[in-house]
Amino acid sequence: MAHRIYEAIVKAVKTGRFTKPFPNDDFRTACPVFRMGTYNAFLDKHARGNGYGNPKVFERVLPDRFR
Repeated sequence: MAHRIYEAIVKAVKTGRFTKPFPNDDFRTACPVFRMGTYNAFLDKHARGNGYGNPKVFERVLPDRFR
């Protein structure tokens, strides 16, 4: 599922549905097909500097703002 989510975020940025840096709320709005818990955890778990050991594909630039 992680690849689907990443691809949905990249598509949303490329098509202008949201711009960088984007908040988690924009992710939820632009990619409504995912479960609610997905939105709350995905960006945090895949941001640089997290302790989860997941691939780091986003950078947190402010609290709740990612690029």
